[in-house]
Amino acid sequence: MSKTVLIVEDEPNIVESLAFLLQRDGFTVRTISDGADALAEVESTVPDVVILDVMLPNVSGFDILSNLRGSTRFADLPVMMLTAKGQRKDRDRAEELGADIFVTKPFSYTEIVAEV
Repeated sequence: MSKTVLIVEDEPNIVESLAFLLQRDGFTVRTISDGADALAEVESTVPDVVILDVMLPNVSGFDILSNLRGSTRFADLPVMMLTAKGQRKDRDRAEELGADIFVTKPFSYTEIVAEV
């Protein structure tokens, strides 16, 4: 059975590229572009990994990560944060909230696939 990756990202080109590469490597991929719907999607798909953008419509990736880490069910769910905000304070906040990996845009798609 293949592992499921949930991509929570609002940039269509990034979603399309990541989904293609992950599917090519045998992953099942689900995508969502709105932060407000992300937690419900995690609940319904129960992914093995979440790739989470920081800047999303309606609810930020930081807020989503905080909710995931506050849940006993998803506290240990691996989360990779993606962001164009590469400032030290953003990296520190992601680490404080419990992100497993923090990657700044632009990034290497092969790096992302390897980390997943």
